[in-house]
Amino acid sequence: MLKKSVMALTAIGVMGLTAPVVSAQDYVAKIGHFDPPTTARHLTLLDVATAVSEATDGAVELQIFPSSQLGNPRETIEGIQLGTIEGGSVPAAFLTGFNPAVAIFDIPYVMPNDRELAQKLRTGPFGDAVLDTFADKGFVALDIWANGRKAFTSNKDITNPDSFDDQRFRVMNSNILLTQFDALGASAITLPFAELYTALQNGVVDGQENPLDIIERMRFYEVQNNLYVTDHGAIEDVVIFNPGWWSSLPAEHQETITRIVQEHSPVMDQRKTADEAASLDTLRELGMNVVIAGDEERAEIRNRAYEPAKAAYIERAGDVGQSLITVYEGELAKLQ
Repeated sequence: MLKKSVMALTAIGVMGLTAPVVSAQDYVAKIGHFDPPTTARHLTLLDVATAVSEATDGAVELQIFPSSQLGNPRETIEGIQLGTIEGGSVPAAFLTGFNPAVAIFDIPYVMPNDRELAQKLRTGPFGDAVLDTFADKGFVALDIWANGRKAFTSNKDITNPDSFDDQRFRVMNSNILLTQFDALGASAITLPFAELYTALQNGVVDGQENPLDIIERMRFYEVQNNLYVTDHGAIEDVVIFNPGWWSSLPAEHQETITRIVQEHSPVMDQRKTADEAASLDTLRELGMNVVIAGDEERAEIRNRAYEPAKAAYIERAGDVGQSLITVYEGELAKLQ
């Protein structure tokens, strides 16, 4: 929220004139996210807040609230739209109900495994095009941050692209993800995340997909035997602000915040990559059967799933989605 000080008028005493003396204005933003305080997302947001405060001589304060303190995903996103919350770092998957175009990140291997190449996509014309789709949805979108890659777990054998036949996987409510598993020969069931552990334990589903640190944090290793590391799904965060609060900022503060948020994108990626490497070691130590997919296996999964999932995405996102796909495929071809 914008806290404006009252303008004081001080008499100068020359020809009866008065001159306004404006005290410093403070701009305070509550920034919400859903991860614990020990995670890459929270630590990077804290770094951003410190850098913004220093760069604006304390005029802008970003207050970081982890662990859903400002509400669940829907409550937080709606709060940012309405202005009761000033900003957030939100997974794209949680934003698809507000902006279907951002569901492009549900398409398997839409972000290449090469981290440097993926970062060029985020910061180039494709990333800009994704951010532009938020402009008429009630958000100011500043940047896209990498927040991990998905791996598969299952209680059945899962060691290669042919292992998915006749297995049942839990997915979020996404036709794109349902299509992904259908293309791999598996079936998928939409279940709330809160019910996933019990569903795995009771055999309602055979497996699931999530980043390695989530698999460790949620203790899925207790109810899953096999881990197939494929990096097939990109978890991308979007850093968003409320348009009203954003427009209240002087242009120089807007430029400063944008620059600092974007400068921290590679920091977030590096931290998340390190967290996932540590989680992989831990999951091995805890007894999971770990298989790392090779380049040929990853290419085969992409060959099977990319086009069907892309078609499901375009069906959902319409002309805007088709336009984003065109930009994405053009940029990927240039960068490879």
